[in-house]
Amino acid sequence: MSSSSSDVVDETAPASPATSRALPNGLAAFLVFFSSGAVLVLETVSLRLVGPYVGVTLQVTSSVIGIALAAIAYGAWTGGWLADRRDPRGLLAPALVLAGIAAAVTLPVVRYAGEVLRGGAAAAILLLVAAAVFVPAALLSAVTPLVVKLQLADLRRTGQVVGRLSGIGTLGGITATLVTGFVLVAALPSTVILIALAALLGVTGLALGAYLRRQRGAGLPGPARAKATLAVLGLLGAGLSAVAPNPCDVETAYHCARVAEDPSRPSGRVLYLNSAQHSYVDLADPTHLEFEYTRWIGAAADVLAPKGQRLDALHLGGGGFTVPRYLSATRPGTDNVVFEIDGGLVELDRRELGVRPGPGLRAVVGDARILVAGEPADSRDLVVGDAFGHLVVPWHLATREMAAEVRRVLRPGGLYVQNVIDYPPGRFIRSELATVAAEFRHVAVVAPPAALAGQVGSNFLVVASDAPLPLDALNQRLGALDTVPDLLAGAEFTAFVGDALVLTDDYAPVDQLLATA
Repeated sequence: MSSSSSDVVDETAPASPATSRALPNGLAAFLVFFSSGAVLVLETVSLRLVGPYVGVTLQVTSSVIGIALAAIAYGAWTGGWLADRRDPRGLLAPALVLAGIAAAVTLPVVRYAGEVLRGGAAAAILLLVAAAVFVPAALLSAVTPLVVKLQLADLRRTGQVVGRLSGIGTLGGITATLVTGFVLVAALPSTVILIALAALLGVTGLALGAYLRRQRGAGLPGPARAKATLAVLGLLGAGLSAVAPNPCDVETAYHCARVAEDPSRPSGRVLYLNSAQHSYVDLADPTHLEFEYTRWIGAAADVLAPKGQRLDALHLGGGGFTVPRYLSATRPGTDNVVFEIDGGLVELDRRELGVRPGPGLRAVVGDARILVAGEPADSRDLVVGDAFGHLVVPWHLATREMAAEVRRVLRPGGLYVQNVIDYPPGRFIRSELATVAAEFRHVAVVAPPAALAGQVGSNFLVVASDAPLPLDALNQRLGALDTVPDLLAGAEFTAFVGDALVLTDDYAPVDQLLATA
């Protein structure tokens, strides 16, 4: 039976008239690659923008990823909807220009809003992250469906076109993620990255508009007044970015850092990381310990070895190098090795806090978990754990496997002291004590009475050794401090820890344990 002519596909027939409306393949690929990559640059930089106000925790990272994915979803959906109702050629240039304006405005919006939303509340995190990433990411995500619509001139090649452009968009995102994470963030402040991206988006949109206008008269639509308004908005965003409050003196690969003078102590300096006080250094007196938890560490060192007796000490986390300076001043000849992941912070300490590496003080830049594995066994008298990501101990430094590495490095009778911050109801500190106690035979905890009672958040100092702890001597030293903390050991320690979870590399929900009830 023969088929009617209406049922036969003529493979030799010319392509649809829509073919003439398609973009050149190279231009289409560039637009998809560029817009997809720009979304991932925004996502990466936004984490740096919001960090000084809400921290860099798992919740913040999850919020950035979630909001960015929501922006991609809504942007792609809206772009596809518009592509079916209007000529995509008239929408591409405005989408890029508006994304550039939104990116420029993002910086002042986040910095002004951050001062209001400062803190770790879930609502504040979500609002600030949304302000940082949603609008420009949604506008950029609309570009791909607009381009795809233009390229679908031949229905016999729909899968090929969609698959190719989807792959190119993914490659753009991968490239941008790697370049931003490995190169841009290490080389440039977030402000520069964001303003440069905004300018690049604007210039690309304007160039594309001019090209399309020459080709088919489909450039930036609307009257001159609308175009002037867009230009003014872009300039306004850039101007506000220049005057917006900047919480950083220095932006390192890991921190927004600044050093402030103590008005009550001319030689006192406070190191802020992501707007939180992390270290106090007295430039004139390295034996001065301002923060309570550093006094507890000093007391532990004093009972481990009398002043004047050198120690071999390993520090996991540098901060302002307060404790290494104290040990060098009170015990000449002490060998301090400091593992600090942030090389930019080490440079800041050298410039602003008088840190002078030498025979008795070596700063090794790298992750403490990796570096401690290379330390010889039985090589250290004292290990000080004081590493934080914002106010959270990095999870991989809080596990039983990490405690086992510390125990391996310590000499018999050596001491491990670890600074931990927790808040009521105190689930994380209990788990960390249970974790350290799974590897060390003798463990105690030092903290203010109100913190141990679950009434306030505070620093806690974990004190551990394979040898019996000098509890009486430590209690006596702590009792001489201006503010006397409690020391829990033995039965009191066991009752405080209870049946808390032992953290392992396989399961260490540190951020969830830190969340307040």
